[in-house]
Amino acid sequence: MALSPELLEILRCPKCKSKVELKPDKSALKCTDPECALVYPIRDDIPVMLIDEATVEK
Repeated sequence: MALSPELLEILRCPKCKSKVELKPDKSALKCTDPECALVYPIRDDIPVMLIDEATVEK
């Protein structure tokens, strides 16, 4: 089961409140703000939107 487009539309980065987008490999959500650039993992089709669980990708 993939993330629904409706869910992707409402999800925001918990740190900077910017939109997030699905990475091409569908393994994570990436913040669209280039200053923030946090990547939140998706585990068992559930986005883990915790800042402590995120990684930085520039």
